[in-house]
Amino acid sequence: MTDDVKKLEVFAQGLVQNLNGTARQSLSREIAKDLRASQAQRITAQRNPDGTAYEPRKPQKRSKKGRIKRAMFTKIKLNRHLKAKATQNQVSISFTPQVERIAKVHQFGLRDRVSRIRNLTVKYPERQLLGFTDADINHIKDQVIDHLAK
Repeated sequence: MTDDVKKLEVFAQGLVQNLNGTARQSLSREIAKDLRASQAQRITAQRNPDGTAYEPRKPQKRSKKGRIKRAMFTKIKLNRHLKAKATQNQVSISFTPQVERIAKVHQFGLRDRVSRIRNLTVKYPERQLLGFTDADINHIKDQVIDHLAK
């Protein structure tokens, strides 16, 4: 995936360097908005960037029977938590500090405390919340070309 991002960076850099500051800013803003929406859609679908499904939650040990029916990350994808930032030179999609720790644990499959009351730590499976899909990269290329055609 990082190879694709590097190729995209080289592709866009050659084309965009001739644009003035406000044109680059508007292009970055447009890309950030669409990329944020794409990430939120993918989180809603419970999919990793490569298209595989998130590993489901483990069943709770106490009295719950059957599978957990609620989807994961229902609020983390909201505009107030998933932020898109655009400048003339870069676009970034990130989480707010309130949910950043939770997102980091799931993104990289780290260990974390399950509860504040009990000192129980669990290794969470890797669920990539943020990442580029092939469709995202192609969409960004199309946006750059469309913006230059205007």
